[in-house]
Amino acid sequence: MAGSSFVAPVRRAGRALVLDWGILTARLRSGPDFLLIGAKRSGSTSLYRYLGEHPQVAPLFPSARHVPWMREDQKGVHYFDTHAAHRLAWYRAHFRTDASRARQSRRVGAPVVTGEASPYYLFHPRAAERAVVAVPNARIIVLLREPVARTYSHWSEQRRNGVETLDFEAALDAEAARTAGEEARLIADPAAVSFPHEQQSYVAQSEYAPALERWLAHFPRPSWCVLRSEDLYADPQAAFDRVTDALGIGGHRLADPRPWNAAPREELAAETRRRLDDHFGPFRTRVAELLGPEVTWP
Repeated sequence: MAGSSFVAPVRRAGRALVLDWGILTARLRSGPDFLLIGAKRSGSTSLYRYLGEHPQVAPLFPSARHVPWMREDQKGVHYFDTHAAHRLAWYRAHFRTDASRARQSRRVGAPVVTGEASPYYLFHPRAAERAVVAVPNARIIVLLREPVARTYSHWSEQRRNGVETLDFEAALDAEAARTAGEEARLIADPAAVSFPHEQQSYVAQSEYAPALERWLAHFPRPSWCVLRSEDLYADPQAAFDRVTDALGIGGHRLADPRPWNAAPREELAAETRRRLDDHFGPFRTRVAELLGPEVTWP
């Protein structure tokens, strides 16, 4: 216990020093080539970990490969959603320097890309407009899961974490009241954050179409790589190959294609599934109109 009490402050101090160094050298850091924007509980952790295996993908800064207090590489920065109050230099501090990326490129004999995965970006009402200002040329990677399954998985995660006290049906009924006015508040106040909007919007985050329309208004469709989560889970290598092709990097055989951050779940009640299927019907149709008929679910 005494050892852990000593280690935690040392880790915090180390992280602060590294971040300060990153901010001081921000002008030497170009930022991301791609953004994996979500959706939440759709496999973004797995896909980002797979990308981390690729020799042409540079990790975020600092990396667990070089810093002893980090258990694994960072996944996302959340600059365009919950950390928007920071300066752009703070964001760029999380990426490798151009010189470091050039060294990696020479070492592997091919161009190197870098990016981050923050799955709340897709749903946040101001993330797209912020991203296009800071990284207008970024490739956009989107993972979309069948809406009913995503909704239930999102609730299950909150339940496992001890945050959600309501059962699934009660949480669905409470969603509108919990999140009322939160989107407008996030739009009005650049520094605002909202736990209900991010974590208790189970149904709204699965509607997809309104969020996709926001992002498409700022990033043209040719800059996107869109995957269904079900395809990633069924054949991780084939889905990964689609992403590497979109990023313009070479093929890479996955060493460990198992899903990350997966969790068991109970079967959903048939009546609840019908209720959600009816609700999501028009949104599914609109998603196919926006992204193509291959992004649909039976």
